[in-house]
Amino acid sequence: MDNLKEWKMLKLTSAIAVAMIGTLLSGCYVVPLNHTVPGSGGYSASGTAIIPMAAIRAPFTARLYPANEAASRLGGASGIISNPEDGHGQFSFNIGGEAYQGEATRARNSSKGLANASGNRGGYARCDYTMSSATLGAGACLFANGARFDMHISQ
Repeated sequence: MDNLKEWKMLKLTSAIAVAMIGTLLSGCYVVPLNHTVPGSGGYSASGTAIIPMAAIRAPFTARLYPANEAASRLGGASGIISNPEDGHGQFSFNIGGEAYQGEATRARNSSKGLANASGNRGGYARCDYTMSSATLGAGACLFANGARFDMHISQ
């Protein structure tokens, strides 16, 4: 009789375990992230608005090489054009002990651009450049003190 009682208890325990596992697993399903329902106007299946994000481009490096005697006294330098989105970015570099900050701009669908920067000691620079591809360009920078630099741009 004990064996029959143990057998029934084991059978009941197994049935409960199977039922619990089935219940737990039936609640699991995969929901794709940012899933939109066709014709939902940019809303996910849960009703959350989906806002497209533009990819952030890597910064460009701008290397400045002396092109006259005034520039030779300052030496070469390298700077950064950060956030180069839609033909506009922040331009920064250090040269001759002066930190320069400014902007680099280029009209949409144009290869030619302009960069201006002012220094923390009152200097300023104007650079004209041409992009030969999406990641390479060249130009020249003229500083307030007459220093002229050739500029090479790469990403």
